[in-house]
Amino acid sequence: MAATGRELARKGLHVAMGGFAFALAYLSWWQAAILATVALLHNLVLLPRYGSRAVFRDGAIARGIDWGIVFYPATVLLLILLFRERLEIAAAAWAWLAFGDGIATVAGILLGRVTGPLPWNREKSWAGLLGFLLAGVPAGIILWCWTRGEACPPDALVPLLVVGVAVAILESLPLGIDDNLVVGLAGGGLLAVALAVDPARLAPPVATLATAVGVNLLVGLAARLAGAVDGPGLVHGAMLGSALWCWGGPGAFVLLLLFFVLGTGATRIGWRTKEREGTAQEKGGRRGAKHAWANAGAPVLFALLAAGTGDPAPWVLALAAALATATADTLGSEIGQAFGRRTFLVTTFRPVPRGTDGAVSLEGTLAGIAGSAVIGLAALGLDRVGWLGSRGLLGWTDVAAVVVAAFAGTTLESVLGATLERARAIDNEAQNFLNTLVGGLVAVLLRRGLG
Repeated sequence: MAATGRELARKGLHVAMGGFAFALAYLSWWQAAILATVALLHNLVLLPRYGSRAVFRDGAIARGIDWGIVFYPATVLLLILLFRERLEIAAAAWAWLAFGDGIATVAGILLGRVTGPLPWNREKSWAGLLGFLLAGVPAGIILWCWTRGEACPPDALVPLLVVGVAVAILESLPLGIDDNLVVGLAGGGLLAVALAVDPARLAPPVATLATAVGVNLLVGLAARLAGAVDGPGLVHGAMLGSALWCWGGPGAFVLLLLFFVLGTGATRIGWRTKEREGTAQEKGGRRGAKHAWANAGAPVLFALLAAGTGDPAPWVLALAAALATATADTLGSEIGQAFGRRTFLVTTFRPVPRGTDGAVSLEGTLAGIAGSAVIGLAALGLDRVGWLGSRGLLGWTDVAAVVVAAFAGTTLESVLGATLERARAIDNEAQNFLNTLVGGLVAVLLRRGLG
């Protein structure tokens, strides 16, 4: 079967599986989870034995596994488990995954040459983006209402529309991670956030916004002149830093700046050794837009929750833990690549050369722990002076939670690097976003457990 025909058959199956999302209205969460687990095991074990030549992509046929086909039911299972008490969120995200992403690919194959490629990702087309918007966004609304068994109220309609459009744009970006993971999990997470926040709480005073943008632009220009960021990195970094300031307070920006200074300094340490061994940061160490989103995207999300939910304490902690995770990851990688004497894979403990995906070292690990402690202590100090929302949100146990959460997040990054990155199923920036997100969420769980 020709590659194009095989891709159309694959996406036809992809869309058809979305029909099972309508069953969520009649199933308990554990029944749905069992069915999703069966589908995952089928795609992982049985499908390669009889259907690989019909729906697997070329490289996957040789490997004997198609990660995209595995990620689909895995994403559905995670959505059901994460939103077991609100299956309508899982249903809407499944709709975006099945009908939005599926129709986007079909439209791109059939009409992509007519409409032309997207300027920000030439591998995807305007036809694909339009297909997602026309098919996926209405499907998300329909399945949300179907699963709840009621008409869509206005306070849910706007978040469904906004998040549906946002997910369509995310699907069109070159994110370095499989669309089945991005569309489903990001869609479900963003919808949960959008439904939880009060929009009236998010509008900052004009003076705060002006100060945040002005300071971020000045810092960005200084970093650009110092060769620490490129042009897109300046723009996106300033935008994310301004959002952190407006929703998390000036202390959130200080934590971001502290991460940036520590990370940039660690990148410069042992530069000649890294260049010689081929592990040096690309573009001479200058960070770009993708680095800004990978490291600051999750903190901004937590800042939005801190400002918009009326319960800032856990999300301020999550913000600090996410930035501590980014700091620990950067310092661990850069110091380990410069001074690590023995590096090994975290999944097998087998020795590997420095710079290997998923490799860790004692020197890098200790540097990462120290960096996360610096961020945790800085967050405590900034909270004490009222720079992180309301004063008195954090305590000494929260500093410990930040360090532990950062270690958990960086360990996840090492596992992903040793598995999915080595299999080219995920890139470094996608891992960075995931480990900061997980670091923040682990800190919230620890706070609730310790509290």
